[in-house]
This record gives sequence, structure tokens and C-alpha cells, in this order.
Amino acid sequence: MLLEEKKTDEGKTDTMLATVSGKEDDIENGHVSSLDEAELFLREHGISHSQLQEMLDDPAKSRRIRRRVDMILLPLLCGTYALQYIDKQALGYSAVFDLFKDAHINSDEYSWLASIFYFGYLFWEYPANLIAQRLPVGTVISCFVIAWGAILMITAACNNFTGMAICRFLLGCFEAPITPCFMMIIAMWYLRQEQPFRAGCFYCCNGIGSMLGGLISFAIGQLNGFPVWRAVFLICGGVTVLWGGILLLFLPNSILSAKRFTIEEKILLIGRGKQNQTGILNRSIKWYQVREALIDPQVWLAFLFVLLNETCNGGVANFGKLIIKGLVSSPLLATALGIPQGAFQVFFILSGTYLSSRFKNIRTIIMVIYLLPTVIGVCLLWQLPRTNRYGVLFGYYIIGSYVTSVVLCLQMPSSNTGGYTKRVTATALVFLAYCVGNIVGPHAFLAKEAPVYETGCKLILACVLGQMACTVALRVLLIRRNKRRDAEGVVRPQGDADEQVLADLTDFEARTGRSGIGYFGILQPSENDLGFAAQLLRLAYLLHLSVQPTEQTEMHILAADNKYVLPQEQFNQQALVLVLVLVLEELGFGLL
Repeated sequence: MLLEEKKTDEGKTDTMLATVSGKEDDIENGHVSSLDEAELFLREHGISHSQLQEMLDDPAKSRRIRRRVDMILLPLLCGTYALQYIDKQALGYSAVFDLFKDAHINSDEYSWLASIFYFGYLFWEYPANLIAQRLPVGTVISCFVIAWGAILMITAACNNFTGMAICRFLLGCFEAPITPCFMMIIAMWYLRQEQPFRAGCFYCCNGIGSMLGGLISFAIGQLNGFPVWRAVFLICGGVTVLWGGILLLFLPNSILSAKRFTIEEKILLIGRGKQNQTGILNRSIKWYQVREALIDPQVWLAFLFVLLNETCNGGVANFGKLIIKGLVSSPLLATALGIPQGAFQVFFILSGTYLSSRFKNIRTIIMVIYLLPTVIGVCLLWQLPRTNRYGVLFGYYIIGSYVTSVVLCLQMPSSNTGGYTKRVTATALVFLAYCVGNIVGPHAFLAKEAPVYETGCKLILACVLGQMACTVALRVLLIRRNKRRDAEGVVRPQGDADEQVLADLTDFEARTGRSGIGYFGILQPSENDLGFAAQLLRLAYLLHLSVQPTEQTEMHILAADNKYVLPQEQFNQQALVLVLVLVLEELGFGLL
């Protein structure tokens, strides 16, 4: 590959990457091949970035398009998420009735059934997200919803642990892409400051699903002559299959293919994606972006936070109803008493995400604050005697506040990361932690410790403290990146920034981006510094663009009107040094 230069009308010099092939492709064609689909759409309709900016400057149009997206998209996402929670927790609803007796399982096997779901989730989550990147995302989600509804109905026919374990594993596989894909959809359709509240809207449907699931289970519990636990799986699965058909008809695959939006509305939505500095959609898998995600400390801090958070969730979600059952003798009453917990969860999520959207740079602060009710709740569950029913119930109701923190954290990879493949990879890593935590969590709730589950309570406390430490570290890292970026004082012209965004550059490549409390950028020296560091960092930039030496023996690097020539063998040596230097620099050693 060659790095060549192209003169613009203003006399400035733009660099453009051209792929050297057997065909007589010009530089422009080589450049277009790496652009995301939104930029190609704008070019097809003759819309320049200056014209696009004029359209975005109209506040009335912006409000109108946001309301329209809310009306079309949010009901579909919220309905799907509520059903996902109900179906995932159908095992817990069934456990209150005759599941243990009819399916011939014990408490330890029940813990494994809760965990096996996340083994399936873990196994299929990343492949499913790659499928969603390569195929129409709306169609992929719809098909997966129909499939998991069918699996849920099949679960009703199981009579032993093996059959139920297979169904739970497959259920986890088919539910795996839903939350990551929803986060990607929110990042595609909404501005960054709008995203936390919208993500909170569909995520709070966990709470709505908890309430609806409790009501449905209470109603099904009135049945006579048919096993209640089997009816739970049949009815919930049947409703989900019907909902999947609705999604197949109405859930858009992308901004560009959405039939319910006009050309002008699509152009406005593309412009909103441009303002996020993250691009819209690129179906090609770029392996250099995968590598970049793997060395980004922000991704790994989010990974650890979600791992600890979902370890809490794995226990609370699957054993919460059994904790309530230890307070009362009636299964129907235990089901009814669990309903308010969903209302508390809705309140926590909506209030936390609203505050995060309303005030600037407080997302990580809110993540810590909303962990405090969990600490109080778990202490009440652990220390209060079971004769104090109201105190224990209140502890159970407020313990779910940790969900607000994970909602905000789960949105970070989508909203703070540029480059479509990098966002998919970062999101997949975070949901890997989501799976592992939910696998581990249930096994800390030991049957011999029922109904207090002392070990489980201790684990939750330890995990909450660990989450607080991760959040503080994440905030320090992002503030440090912002300050470093501001100290450099590098501001690109808007037109250049627009081209960067729609060229599907990552946040390390596109230095103009700035997160809600985050710094995007790769370090570069001043144009006057033409020493080894300058060469190394220019090389870093090219590596991020996945420039690899081909049959030629040298690369031409244009930097501040000076050309450096690197032979093939020298390139390979520098590349090894580069990885070490960049990692050490990111960790704060200040080598450059």
C-alpha cells in the first residue's frame, strides 16, 4: 500500500490511502472501499459535509427526528427486553412451584441450570455479534427472538436435568446477541448525550419484565389439572415467538435501509452519528481494530466492572425468589411479594440514566452512588432475622440498584469507542464478563445456608467494593486522557473530522473525539519534532490503519512535509518496539 497526497480546492494537503492492486483503481476508489456505508450514502445523494452541518444546525429538525426515532425504535427494543427478562427468569418463576419435584432436580442442579444459560451466552455471543455485523441486524435479532421462544416452549417437555440443561444452553445462545446489538443500535441512532437515557429505557424493562413475569406467574398459578411450571414455559415461549414475527416486520436493519424514514431524515440521522465521532456502520471486519480494543485499558476496566457486577446479579436474580419463599409458605404469595422489586429497579434505572444524560461528566459518579443501596440491601438480607419480614423484603427490593451502574457501564464501549469493529469487539469483551459473572454468582448461594445465604451475601459485598474501585480507576483514566488531549491543543478542521468519522476510524485514530468523560486519540508529536519518536508515532498511525508491507520493499510515510523510507526488515523491527512503547505510554510511563 502507498500513502499518497491529494490537493484539495483550498490548497491544503489531504492524505489518502490507496490500495495497490492488479486493477487500475484510482486513489479515490481505494479510499471509498474503507469508508462506512453512511459516507457512501451521502456521496450518492450529493450531500457535502457543509450542507449536512447546515441541516443539523436546525434545532426543530433535530427534535423532530429524535421524537420520531423514539416512537419507532424504543417500543420494539423495550418489548423485546421485557420478554427477554421474563423468559430468562422463567426458571426462577417455575422453581417457586413444582419444578424441583417434576423435573427431578435438586438445589445444586438448579444452580447449574442458572449458570448453563450463560455458558451458552458466552459460547455464542461474539460469533452472533459478528453475524449481526455482516448481516442485517434487525433481521438477525428477529430470528434469534423467534428461536429462543421456540426453545422455551420445548423446555416444558423436559423431565430431567439433562434435557433442561440442553434447553438452557440453547436459550443462552439465542439470547446472546440481544443486549450487545441493542447497545450498538442505540449508539447508531442517538447522539452520545441521548444514549444513556435511551439505553436505560429498554434496560429498565428488566424491572417491568420482573413485574409482568410475577403477575403472569401468579395468574398461571391458578391453573388446575396442568403442571404450573410447564405452563409458564409454554405461555412465555409462545408470546415470544409472536413478538419475533412483529420484529421481523418492523425493526429496521440500519438507518440507511429503514423504510419508515425519508431520505432527508436518513441524512439527518447520519449527521447525528457523525457528531458522535463514532461512525454509523461498516460491514467489513477490521482485525487491527480488534487488536486495538485488546490493548485499551478502558475496555478492560469496563470488563472487570461488569464481571463483578454480574457476579452479584447471578446470585440475586436466581435466588431472590427463593429468599422470599423462605419468608412465606404459599408459592403464590412468594410470587406476588417479588413484584415490587421490579418497580424499584425501574425507578433506579430511569433516575440514574436520566441524571447521567442531564448533567455532564457524572456517569462514573452515578455508577458509584447507585451501588450504595445494594450495600444496604445485602446487609439487611444478611443480618436481619427472618422474623423481620418487612426489613428483609425492603433489603431485597433495593438490592437491585446495582443494575443502574451496569447499564451505564455497558453503554461505554458503544458510545466511547470509535471504529465499528472495535466497538463490536469491546462490547463483546464486556459481555464476556457479563456471562462469566452470571456463571459464578449462583454457586456462592449454598443450599445448606438457605434462606440467609451468608456466603452469597459476603460475595456481593466484596464485588460491590471492587466495582467502586474499578469506577474510580476508570474516571481517573478518562480524566487523564481528556487533560492530555486538551494540553496538546490539537483541533482539526470540522471537515477533516467529518471525513475521519465516516471513514470508520477508531477513537485512537480520530483524535477529535471526546467521550462523556473520555479522551480519544493516539499520541503524536508536534510537526517540528522529526526524530525517532515522530517516525514511531507516524508508524503507529499507519498500523492502526492496518497498513502492511506488500510486495514492495519500502513504505513512504508523509509527515510534516518530510518523507521517511523504511525498508521491510526495519518495519518489522519497529513494529515490535511500537507495541511495547504504546502500552507503556498508555500506562503512564511517559516514554515519548
